[in-house]
Amino acid sequence: MFNYLKVFSGFSVDDIPRARAFYANVLGMEVTGSESMLRMRVSGGAEVIVYGKKDHVPASFTILNFSVQDIDKGVEELMAAGVKFEHYDDGQLKTDEKGIFRGGGPLIAWFKDPAGNFISVLQEQ
Repeated sequence: MFNYLKVFSGFSVDDIPRARAFYANVLGMEVTGSESMLRMRVSGGAEVIVYGKKDHVPASFTILNFSVQDIDKGVEELMAAGVKFEHYDDGQLKTDEKGIFRGGGPLIAWFKDPAGNFISVLQEQ
């Protein structure tokens, strides 16, 4: 059997100081690290690493999902902090005026970090 010490995820950004400010000040995450790599503590004590990459290409998929009790309240709080939510007019992914998808499954809204990576806020039903 494969033995490992711990599991963690990571993703790249194009500007570490800007990422630190966004994740710490806008999203309220515990962020530590240096100018080349950040460590973010997420619920349950796990860590996510964020590393700078000169030729960074934003992830085309959701890199982090923030589960909340009330998606409307969560979206409004993030909007008040300057977060802009994605809006989709596609039939199966149509979002409302706040950017919340309410078409089945969890209620979910997507936004991007300063490096263009997708993040979501979701409320499980």
